[in-house]
Amino acid sequence: MTTRVNPIPDGYKSAMPYLSVAGAAAAIAFYKEAFGAEETLRLEEPSGKVAHAEMRIGTASFSLADEYPEMNIRGPKSIGGTGVIIQVYVEDVDALFKRAEAAGATVKRAPTDEFYGDRSGTLEDPFGHVWMFQSHKEDVSPEEMKRRFAAFFTK
Repeated sequence: MTTRVNPIPDGYKSAMPYLSVAGAAAAIAFYKEAFGAEETLRLEEPSGKVAHAEMRIGTASFSLADEYPEMNIRGPKSIGGTGVIIQVYVEDVDALFKRAEAAGATVKRAPTDEFYGDRSGTLEDPFGHVWMFQSHKEDVSPEEMKRRFAAFFTK
């Protein structure tokens, strides 16, 4: 008899970011210090290059690895930026921003109370990845959100 394996492993979401980083070991250390991330797995080549690592910030999981230019896998610093923002909900966005800025992150947009009910801000890590951290502060109905959205553009 064959045992059925869950196609989405326990503890994983069906979608999660996979970051390419120039200097993955340094990035892992930064994410731990700046974001309070927990490293759950690291696979290193004999040379020390990180082939695959997995991390968690609260309940948000992400993977990362060093760049592999020979396979056209490059991080944002190598390609001139990124069009992707990694969005993560945290308990206290203001505390996280203080911690991240002290660790070397660049604040792009300081945490602000938003019309959709979250306190949200954006920062860039030293490796070129852009993160939006949010704390949910208010439940807003779709109708109220549409009203607030329209009012936002009439200021």
